[in-house]
Amino acid sequence: MALPTHADTLERVWHYTYLVICALIFLFLIAPIIIIIPLSFNSEPYFTFTEKMLSFDPTGYSMRWYDTLLTLGMSNPEAPRDTSWWADAWANATWIRAAKNSVIIGFFSTILATALGTLAALGLSRPEMPFRRTVMAVLISPMIVPIIITATGLFFFYSKTGLAGSYVGIIMAHATLGIPFVIITVTATLVGFDHSLSRAAASLGANPTTSFFKITMPLILPGVVSGALFAFVTSFDEVVVVLFVAAHDQQTIPRQMWAGIREQISPAILAVATILVIVSIGLLTAVELLRRRSEKMRGLSPG
Repeated sequence: MALPTHADTLERVWHYTYLVICALIFLFLIAPIIIIIPLSFNSEPYFTFTEKMLSFDPTGYSMRWYDTLLTLGMSNPEAPRDTSWWADAWANATWIRAAKNSVIIGFFSTILATALGTLAALGLSRPEMPFRRTVMAVLISPMIVPIIITATGLFFFYSKTGLAGSYVGIIMAHATLGIPFVIITVTATLVGFDHSLSRAAASLGANPTTSFFKITMPLILPGVVSGALFAFVTSFDEVVVVLFVAAHDQQTIPRQMWAGIREQISPAILAVATILVIVSIGLLTAVELLRRRSEKMRGLSPG
């Protein structure tokens, strides 16, 4: 915001000092993320800027680590890149297999978390529901409890029920972590929801199912989609729970990155991190656009 014309010297000094402090805080937060992007194009197998990179020598930069994401684990990475080469990469490449696992697990856990979280938020939005605060505290506890404790509890529970080392167990575990995000976002959307619309639909003969899909769902859809995106990102980035409950061959992208750091330090990890940063920025942009759309639908001014 621009300073008013009547601002004195002290107010102007504080205004620009405040802007500098905000810029420094923003730089402090964003620098660790930004620094990995140029490092992922390093032509050498190092996690530091080489002299060629610092002097902007083109030979100091390379796409080799992005190419490694396609070739690592292939049966014949040196073959001509025809249809059979891509089939080999799709079936055997380590990073591609991890990406497929992450997407599949993230998709189904998001569906489960969104369905359960939306139903819970609808129930918690009712003023007549008993023990609302207690139930809300229990449902969002996975956000508060340290993840190592949650992972340990899931491991012992899954060991007794036979879910350890199964994709069903991993999906359920990731859904457990994603449900709180869905509940919070949908509950925030329901704050401005007019329940008289549902009562009016019922008075006109609509059953609860029709009323939900024709009236309630369209109005809270931006919040539901935002919660689903948060649940998907939570699943896509989770590594601790996977380390506890997944089998050795059920590699996801975060688990593959963890294994790469422990076994062989390769800038390919930075290439994956760069891709994940771009994906996260895209998802957060979508969440912000949905938030603005939700506020517009509820007649609120975008904040």
